[in-house]
Amino acid sequence: MQFDTWLIFSVASIGLSLSPGPNSLLVLTHGALHGSRKTLFTIAGGGLGFVAIIALCMFGIGALIKSSLLWLTVLRWVGGAYLVWLGIQVWRSPPIDVVVSTGPTEANGGSLFRQGFLAAATNPKGLLFFSAFLTQFIDPHRSLVTQFAVVAATFAVTESLVEYALASAANRVRPWLGRVGRRFNRACGGVFVAIGAVLPLQA
Repeated sequence: MQFDTWLIFSVASIGLSLSPGPNSLLVLTHGALHGSRKTLFTIAGGGLGFVAIIALCMFGIGALIKSSLLWLTVLRWVGGAYLVWLGIQVWRSPPIDVVVSTGPTEANGGSLFRQGFLAAATNPKGLLFFSAFLTQFIDPHRSLVTQFAVVAATFAVTESLVEYALASAANRVRPWLGRVGRRFNRACGGVFVAIGAVLPLQA
């Protein structure tokens, strides 16, 4: 990948990272619930999930999924079901007690990592988007493995920095969430459920 092509991809990656999606919403929620430092597990899981999607797309699986209605349907229902389940978990989360708690809400790092990974890796729209997006930057005359390493590392770093900024901003509004924590959890959970319910029905 030439340097000017990489610069264009980097700018495009920043724009993509700033756009709303399941992972940014999850990071914002976890940042508010558990603090920005704990949310690093969620961010790392999401980054790995995006790297896995990029690998699938760049090595040909994205084209297979685009041409196969069966695979597309299966992934849409699996991804939708997971987002609905995740939304229910967020909906049931207790409100933040900023008066009693002196630190972030307790959470298992492995669980946060898994949620971040699955939110990224099971989103079928991500597969379709990256399979179309990455073809604009791949040079067929250069090593695909090298290009994958550059593309994956660039997007993972960009996404991680943006998501950490989101988590940090969410953590700073914890006093406000202490007053409306239950409603905040239900609002975020409801959005996840809505996305998961609508996603499998999209043509």
